[in-house]
Formats: sequence, structure tokens, C-alpha cells
Amino acid sequence: MDVNLVLRSTRVITPEGTRPASIAVSGGTIAAVLPYDAEVPAGARLEDVGDDVVLPGLVDTHVHVNDPGRTEWEGFWTATRAAAAGGITTLLDMPLNSLPPTTTVENLRVKQEVARSKAHIDVGFWGGALPDNVKDLRPLHDAGVFGFKCFLSPSGVEEFPELDQEQLATSLAEISGFDGLMIVHAEDPHHLAAAPQRPGGAYADFLASRPRDAENTAIENLINQARRLNARVHVLHLSSSDALPALAAAKAEGVKITVESCPHFLTLTAEEIPDGATEFKCCPPIREASNQDALWQGLADGTIDCIVSDHSPSTADLKTPDFASAWGGISSLQLGLLAIWTEARRRGHTLEDVVRWMSEGPARLAGLTRKGAIEAGRDADFAVLAPDATFTVDPAELQHRNRITAYAGKTLSGVVTSTWLRGERIADRGTLAEPSGRLLERNN
Repeated sequence: MDVNLVLRSTRVITPEGTRPASIAVSGGTIAAVLPYDAEVPAGARLEDVGDDVVLPGLVDTHVHVNDPGRTEWEGFWTATRAAAAGGITTLLDMPLNSLPPTTTVENLRVKQEVARSKAHIDVGFWGGALPDNVKDLRPLHDAGVFGFKCFLSPSGVEEFPELDQEQLATSLAEISGFDGLMIVHAEDPHHLAAAPQRPGGAYADFLASRPRDAENTAIENLINQARRLNARVHVLHLSSSDALPALAAAKAEGVKITVESCPHFLTLTAEEIPDGATEFKCCPPIREASNQDALWQGLADGTIDCIVSDHSPSTADLKTPDFASAWGGISSLQLGLLAIWTEARRRGHTLEDVVRWMSEGPARLAGLTRKGAIEAGRDADFAVLAPDATFTVDPAELQHRNRITAYAGKTLSGVVTSTWLRGERIADRGTLAEPSGRLLERNN
């Protein structure tokens, strides 16, 4: 193989651990991970990043790009720029909040065509499972979606209705027939309906309206369905730590279930949210500090498989001061790595742990065998991090279309100095290259 790039650092995170190394790249693929002082092949360019840490590019499997149809909320151009600035080299787009939703092959093709010229990083797509589109699931699978998202409670947009338990069973039976994956927003609608609903700016009232029991019950029902149907399922954005024992037991039993959580649940707490600060609103909600401690334990023991953003932006006018009516969603594509690293190191975790949760784990979930690790044969996707640098979040410096963030004013550890996609530098200290991302399909 003709090596055209050697990326060198005193700290490269590989599956075997962190070590000084020179990464040889050929044609966008990692050709070899060589000793630090290996001779640079003739004709290859050497990029030495000194003591900055080279991580495998992050993989974010939970992003609402909202393009087309609600592009004023976000869009492939801005979302992928923000991702690149934050060390993410691959994202999977959620099937809702765009118009049309990704619930038929025709709608998938619309999404792909819109994304094709705007993607700064690699982009793949989830399909959606609705009460009336069971017939579309196999065609979507064959067209390359990575799996199917469903809601068990109202989604917030009328074009993407939730599944009841019978409809969930029908869709799961269809999807398990071709060994597909169902990813689930797991909140039980009956518990939500029974919870107190008080409009206004008090965060405590909003938190009471989305009780842990709603998550716990929905997850228990999902475990039972997955067990009965031998289906592959994934719990999205776990917020309630009370569900961890049932999830751990299901995994130990052999139920095919995986779990994600998100930076906001792992770094922000209910106790710090001011009344009226709806930039912190998401569903399920940010819970108490004690709940957060248990989620970190779930990461440490492997019950939680990965950390992804659930980037769900909106325009500023939808973030009204009333928690009941404000749009629920937190934008964190550009900041997720740094928020997690800040909290992880405080709790005694390493960057190797962060890579396992934010690169290797999401890549495994999606079956992205060329992503998620620095080893020969993988795509030459890298994030270069100055782990001891700090900065204060200024919304004006974000690449998101709507620069609303729950992290405004927070001091975070780590600065992404550059991001590389298939051996090409796509972000360099805030300067972004022209789009060069590819559209990905399952098993491709």
C-alpha cells in the first residue's frame, strides 16, 4: 500500500491501550499503527501533533438533523460542521423532526439527496417504525437504514405517532425476522398521563411530569417483548438509573438489549437548573445528582453501552420560558466529548473509557466495522485532543444553526485541535474544510 500520510503522537489510543505511535494512512484507510519513531515512507507527509492525544473519530448514533422540512431548526451543513468541530466523524440521523420522516424508501431517498452535498462528515440514517408502516420496514432495511426508531409515548410531532404494546410487538416481529434493530424511546404513556402536569417555569414541576416510573415500566415491557420475540432492541437516552438493575439482569440472561445515555444526563443535574431555563428541557428529563452517580456506575460496569448526543435543536422562539410548552431538546454535537471528558476525569475515568463509550460502543451498535478504533483496516478517522486545555463555552462560537446551549458559560476540559476524515483534515482549531463526508448504508 502506498502510504500518503503519517500521523504521529506521543499518545495514540488503540484497542491495546495508549502509546506513542505513528499511524500510517493509505487511501483513506489505516495501513498500520507503527512505532513512534518509525521511518516515514518515501512520499508520505508527516503530521506530528506532539503530546496531543489521537482518538478514533467519535461516532454519534443519535442526532436530529431535521433536514429537510424543519431546516430552520438545524440542517446537514450546520450539524455536520458542529460534529466535525467536536471530534465526531460519523453520525446517524434520526428519522423524525424532518419532513418527510424517514418511514419509507422514497422518504429515505429525499433525505439522502439533501444530505449528499452538505455532509462534512460521514452520515447514515435510521428508519422509523410507525403504527401503519410495517410493510415499509423490510424495504427500508434492504435500502440500507441502520435500524428503526419508535416511540412508546407521543413524539411531539404529529407525523411520527407512537406505538402501543400490540403495535410494538407487530413491528418487532417483522424486524426480528430479518435480524434488524429496533431503537426505542422508552417512556410509558400511562405513567406520563397520570403524572401531575403543571405549566410554568418551575423545573421541579416539569421533572415531576416525567417520572422515573414512566421509563422503568416502558423498559421492563420492552425487555419482555424482546425476550418473547428474540428481537434486538436498544434503549435510547436512558435517564432513570432505577432501570439499571432490570437492564443488567436482562443482559445477563441473554436478552438482546443495549443501552445508551447522553452527555446532559451525565454532566448536568436537576439541582442546578434555574426556573425558566428551558434550554435544559429534554424528554426524558435531566434528573438529580444521585441519579447521575448511578448512571456513571452503569457505564463503569457495562450496563450502559455507549454515550451519544441526542442532539435535538430548535429555533429560539420554541424555547419559551414555560417548561410545559417549550420544545424539548439539547444541542451538544460540538460539546459532548468535552463535557463527558470533564466529568469523566473528575470521577477517575480515562480517555480510553471515553473512547469506549463514544466511539467504539456506538460503532458496534450500528455495525460500523470500519469505524470506532485506530487499527489497520479501519477508516483513518481521528479526533486530536489537547486533554488538559480548558475553555469556557461561548454560544457564539458554536457551529450549530441555533446557538442555544445548556452548557453556556461552563468551563470544560479539553480542546479538539483537529479532526480527520479518511486521512484528510476536516477541522483545524475551528476552521472547517469543505464537505467531504460520504453517505453510509448498513453493512457498507
